Amino acid sequence: MDNRLGEASSPYLRQHKDNPVHWRVWGAEALAEAQARNVPILLSIGYAACHWCHVMAHESFEDERVAVLMNSHYVNIKVDREERPDIDQIYMAALHAMGEQGGWPLTMVLTPAGEPFWGGTYFPPEPRFGLPSFTQVLSALAKAWETDRERIGETVTAMHRALAVQAAARPGDIPGPQALEDVRAWFLRGIDWRHGGSGSAPKFPNVPIFRFLWQEAFRAHDAPAADAVTLLLNAICQGGIYDHVGGGFARYATDQAWLIPHFEKMLYDNALILDLLALGHAQTGAELYAARARETVGWLQSDMREEGAFAASEDADSEGVEGKFYVWEAAEIREVLGEDAALFCAHYPLPEHGNWEERIILERKTPLGDAALEARLAACREKLLVRRSTRIRPGRDDKILADWNALVIAAVVRASFVFNEPGWLGEAAWIFDFILGKMGGADGRIAHAYRDGKISAAGLLEDQAGMLRAALALYEATGDAARLAQGLRILHAAELNFTDGAGAFFMTAYDAADVPGPRSRNVTDGPTPSGIGLMAENYARLYHLTGKAAYRAKAEAVLEAYGGRVEALAASPVLLAALDLLENATCVVITGGDQALASAALAAPDPAVVVLQLADGAVLPAAHPAYGKTSATPSAFVCRGGACALPVTTPGALGLLLRQIAKTGDFP
Repeated sequence: MDNRLGEASSPYLRQHKDNPVHWRVWGAEALAEAQARNVPILLSIGYAACHWCHVMAHESFEDERVAVLMNSHYVNIKVDREERPDIDQIYMAALHAMGEQGGWPLTMVLTPAGEPFWGGTYFPPEPRFGLPSFTQVLSALAKAWETDRERIGETVTAMHRALAVQAAARPGDIPGPQALEDVRAWFLRGIDWRHGGSGSAPKFPNVPIFRFLWQEAFRAHDAPAADAVTLLLNAICQGGIYDHVGGGFARYATDQAWLIPHFEKMLYDNALILDLLALGHAQTGAELYAARARETVGWLQSDMREEGAFAASEDADSEGVEGKFYVWEAAEIREVLGEDAALFCAHYPLPEHGNWEERIILERKTPLGDAALEARLAACREKLLVRRSTRIRPGRDDKILADWNALVIAAVVRASFVFNEPGWLGEAAWIFDFILGKMGGADGRIAHAYRDGKISAAGLLEDQAGMLRAALALYEATGDAARLAQGLRILHAAELNFTDGAGAFFMTAYDAADVPGPRSRNVTDGPTPSGIGLMAENYARLYHLTGKAAYRAKAEAVLEAYGGRVEALAASPVLLAALDLLENATCVVITGGDQALASAALAAPDPAVVVLQLADGAVLPAAHPAYGKTSATPSAFVCRGGACALPVTTPGALGLLLRQIAKTGDFP
């Protein structure tokens, strides 16, 4: 009996390797031990950057008395939710089915067979916050296991039924335009029009929702939908949720006004926000968005580089204190900046007693000024960065996740054209090739997690869907047929290993051996897009790029698989955006290899623009609206609704045409 986490590759699991708790890694061996001992499983799920995971570890898992109770009555399993999102999803769904609020650390109690019968999140060492102590929970559940097994069995049966209902697809007709209208109206009713974003504290960026609203602004010509997005971007770019010294966005804000971040920085948030900044800048020209995009890419390159890709996250805590690395005292800032402190304070307020727990979280209170002013402020921030670099940094989870890096690739590709940063395109291609080379299997599947030269988790649907989407982004950007071939190989592997036979996909592959219960489907978007939503988008994009009816049929099959759950489609904005892309995309076909024309199309603000750089001599299928279109000079044919406008030959004319189509939904 010992703690086995020293054998794990996950930084989160290794954080707990010295606990007196006899932790196990998730797998057949741990489940077999529970069955042999006939004791329940205490499952604890978290991630390396999670503040409350650290708190519970310090309060309970490092306590010898708590460990004795856990070791005596349970087999204790630790799971990194980022490394094993498939396991996390199963038990988070179970917690929701129990009527409990989700979050991390996730604390579940399972039968020896892995069946959930009780769950919660954080528990304190002593009763407080209206919660029982963790030791009370452990003792009560151990007693229930010994004395009330029949009731536990009834709970397990009820959970089986509830989870089966959650996982089931609900076939029906393909959702129509009214579904898009209804979901857009639903989201807009929840907008905080004063502070930006949705709802009240805590405030998450919820980028999949706002990305849907941005696309809806073009489809429906709905100004409030666009306003909701720009209001969010303005708020998070200026608020404390953004790291004004080092760059990058924190995971969420604990207040309504975006001032007080939960300081952890996640790769996926920054990828999705970068994409939204690019779209926003393409439409508005806002220099604020360009500045934050460049700073965020700079943070990725300086702080998140890991081999040939990017690490997963940076922690909220350093030296055991949340936010200690990031916050300031006014006196320290004045000392560092000297005579420039007054100028800095005019734009970044420095209240003497702080704005959070007697410390200062930097926020920008003024709009961007002229180049001279911004250069002086940038010099001030650089001095603060130098000072901050002398502090003890937060921990960094250095594992490489394929799905999150795929989000970065697609965002950086778009941003490279919007912000005229051609080097970013090369970096996106480099990351893609690294993941394909290190995490791609002989059968075309992409693994999920990689660290220290080893793959530590098998690929999930999100990895296949994300990397296919990244391959298509690179194909549109370069016209390189090899990128399309790479994407189609990933697609073939996804269809072979993840399809559910009814139009949609399972989250795990058919040969996943350590996932309890029936294979689950997930069409709900959380902070990241669902794999099913991304697959629908990929099929729609492939249809417009190739003109092949088979891809349209497959996109429709995914949509039909959830057409019977119209009332729940608000939870799947990525799926709905794929519906719009399928039905209403503007396809720009570039002939003659004109890169300037392609660049203009790739910098379009409407997400439902697809760019096809047609190779010399290539012939489109007869079903493609650009079939047979020719021009004596390099040209762009802009096609929509089965018809194409007259060819344009200059980037300016193409940009004007795309703006006119975006404004009216039709050719001028």
